[in-house]
Amino acid sequence: MKRVVVTGLGMINSVGMDKEESFSAILNGECGIKHITLFDTEKFSVKIAGEISNFDPSSVMDAKEVKKADRFIQLGIKAANEAMEDANFTADINRERFGISSASGIGGLPNIEKNSIICQTRGPRRISPFFIPSSLVNMLGGFISIEHKLKGPNLSSVTACAAGTHAIIEATKTIMLGCADKMLVVGAESAICGAGIGGFASMKALSTNNDDPKGASRPFDRDRNGFVMGEGAGALVLEEYESAKSRGAKIYAEIIGFGESGDANHITNPVVDGPYRAMKMALDMAGNVKVDYINAHGTSTPANDKNETEAIKMAFGGKENCPPVSSIKGQIGHCLGAAGAIEAVASIMAMRDSILPPTINYTTPDENCDLDYIPNKARNAKIEVAMSNSFGFGGTNGVVIFKKI
Repeated sequence: MKRVVVTGLGMINSVGMDKEESFSAILNGECGIKHITLFDTEKFSVKIAGEISNFDPSSVMDAKEVKKADRFIQLGIKAANEAMEDANFTADINRERFGISSASGIGGLPNIEKNSIICQTRGPRRISPFFIPSSLVNMLGGFISIEHKLKGPNLSSVTACAAGTHAIIEATKTIMLGCADKMLVVGAESAICGAGIGGFASMKALSTNNDDPKGASRPFDRDRNGFVMGEGAGALVLEEYESAKSRGAKIYAEIIGFGESGDANHITNPVVDGPYRAMKMALDMAGNVKVDYINAHGTSTPANDKNETEAIKMAFGGKENCPPVSSIKGQIGHCLGAAGAIEAVASIMAMRDSILPPTINYTTPDENCDLDYIPNKARNAKIEVAMSNSFGFGGTNGVVIFKKI
């Protein structure tokens, strides 16, 4: 099968408006979690999130078009534009062989909430005609494919918090099988609204540490008490290796392995077996290479961090064989369906710059989480191979392995 490489990157999240600003802030341990301003949280038990400040949608769309696209689409366009510019294509590329693989866990939840209220209070005739097309998850790929005239496969992954990683895997498969030469991957999410925060809070999934927003997300720390929702987008341009090489493209990394699995256990409670099998599948495909860094799912929930730690140890044959591990969710929160794409971008940039991103807010070790989590401070290290993990509600798991070229 054809080899697949990464030639363009882009991201936006609560600590940066582009990939360089974001990655620098992540390395410096800066935290974008703060009190929510997108809606009134007075009646909510959770009042904090990794919210993006000062984002102007008219910077990526015509002002007249903004109302046609939910915020997650707008953020996705921002990251996609950066990745496409980074890939530095000429005008004569074959756009019929250039597709898109998009991802979101929930899609236009703020618009769904808004129009549901309008329907109940003002009647169905007052629902916006843009409501449906602005809310559908696949419209992320729809808007972006139109923007960049991408006429190849137009795919969409909606697999909760594994969606971004699954979108990378789907794009990789598409190129490997010869169904496209190039694929733009975009994962985006913006669900910081009453229904989103209230829904996750009712499940007791979110941290309620409202008095200390920047210390609320603490992956693998003994005192973790839930995840903090984030918003943002990540984008990657994938190409068939020979095609990228022939055009003299800047190649960041090659995708050498991936794995997917289902827990078949519980709709929300994670297990060890599913993540272990996804990692094992990815490692087997990669040829059991030496992995130098794992960007963990690392949600800051009691169950995930414990189970992921155990799964990593199983996949690598014991604690003594495990590489350094970190989670950047302490810095940007959990961006749900965008997490896998954002974290893949961060993993590739870590390889590029030979530096391991830290797990911030790690102060009290947990006996059930006993790996090297790169606590609080970035660490210089040679990274030839990196693994990125994503696990989602419904027991869906995705793992991808990148190799530096």
